Amino acid sequence: MEFSVYDPYCGPAPVPAELIGRWNFDPFLLAALALGALLWMAYGRRDQTGKIAFSGSYILIFIAFISPLCALSSALFSARVAHHLILIGGIAPLLAIALPWRRGPILPLSALTILHAAFVWIWHAPDPYAMALDFHAIYWLMQLTLGGSAYLLWREVFSPFTRKGNSVMALLATIMQMGFLGALLVFAPQAVFAPHFTTTVAFGLTALEDQQLAGLLMWVPAVLPYIGVGLYLLAAMIKAEEARSPA
Repeated sequence: MEFSVYDPYCGPAPVPAELIGRWNFDPFLLAALALGALLWMAYGRRDQTGKIAFSGSYILIFIAFISPLCALSSALFSARVAHHLILIGGIAPLLAIALPWRRGPILPLSALTILHAAFVWIWHAPDPYAMALDFHAIYWLMQLTLGGSAYLLWREVFSPFTRKGNSVMALLATIMQMGFLGALLVFAPQAVFAPHFTTTVAFGLTALEDQQLAGLLMWVPAVLPYIGVGLYLLAAMIKAEEARSPA
């Protein structure tokens, strides 16, 4: 599939010497973050937990979208995957805590799990991924669908109205599909992400090695937030069951 001029949102692929100076101070992004802060102040959770979660989410947004990681993701697919993992496994759950939905679920938890998995697979397929790095509008479509579906999923996982067993199953399903995708990237016989065929050399990696590193990130560290929350929910289930049992 052929694309026009390779023009990623985070700028052209840097070389190591210039990476430290590649910060992204896009005024539209900064305005959106200011608007998000106002929305949280108006509708968000304002207790200590909510404040910590919102602050944490904005720290991670700074790392993913403003720091040189943004520029590095133009050069390395592994950096792009790290960026996405921060988005769906860090920013999204923290925002789900800080900005809980005050109404019922938009979709059942099972449907949200499938929807989020679909977006993860679509945007890590070669052609949709290359389009996202070629057109800024598609880049933001990728970010919004990945982050938005992750937010909705985490919101239902954390909801007091969701059975903890169902939340654990949703997290387990997410771990499995991300692990499978990571394994495919690790064991693929050749590099398949065209935007990074030549941009990895400056960092001492072949495109295939970069792709394998991305797969390892998705296969192992990516699942840690899901495992952590799943274990917490399992412990809460056991504690609740013990409280109901006669002494």
